[in-house]
Amino acid sequence: MNREKALIRVQNVSQSFATSKGRFLALDNVSFDIHPGETLSFIGHSGCGKSTLLNLIAGLSLPTSGVLLCDNREIAGPGPERGVVFQNHSLLPWLTSYDNVALAVHQVFKNQMSKAEMHDWIEHNLALVHMSHARDKRPGEISGGMKQRVGIARALAMKPKILLMDEPFGALDALTRAHLQDAVMEIQQRLRTTILLITHDVDEAVLLSDRVMMMTNGPAAKVGEVLNIDLPRPRSRLAMASDPLFQGYRQQVLQFLYDKQTAIA
Repeated sequence: MNREKALIRVQNVSQSFATSKGRFLALDNVSFDIHPGETLSFIGHSGCGKSTLLNLIAGLSLPTSGVLLCDNREIAGPGPERGVVFQNHSLLPWLTSYDNVALAVHQVFKNQMSKAEMHDWIEHNLALVHMSHARDKRPGEISGGMKQRVGIARALAMKPKILLMDEPFGALDALTRAHLQDAVMEIQQRLRTTILLITHDVDEAVLLSDRVMMMTNGPAAKVGEVLNIDLPRPRSRLAMASDPLFQGYRQQVLQFLYDKQTAIA
């Protein structure tokens, strides 16, 4: 992991919202870096500002104060260098899997790739998430897990510098969730993709991440603790289940969530 240069810098960021009861401070003076090639996860109780942070990095909203940088450029709106995968797959229901990915590819690369190159690139990304067999199916004809695979393919097809994932497996059954976690680890290992993952799942955070950022409870949420996950890659789900180091990391996250979530770093 290259710690010389941060890909994402979040510097003294606060975010507040106007409500009927006055201003609500969601995030209070949050700072951290994301380095190229790492998987960084955010975990915390509901309302701790995890998704607010992701939306700020995605450029879907702007901070009340502070600065966010991507490759040393201020984030002022959405951009293809920051691919987003939401819990809701957000596929267009009238388009096939191929066409949903094509929509992103044509928007980003229409002046950079020929039609043949774009076709090959769409096919490549569908194959990357093991969805070539369902290229001609519409979202209503495939399972929830398959929809998320297409959503990941669409995000990867933009060649993003970072993949932002907002609880992408939260609505899936346990077995499908496990398969998709394995798929994300496989993609990260192959492409060295930088990933920011929002999750409520302790095992998911430890299994997938290089660092786990644990958020204090809102309002005025902060980064309470940062846990470095020193587990070898590639990681085997079955091997991790009986690994004492994995269990130790898991226990540290659980202890924070149950005992220390109101502590301020």
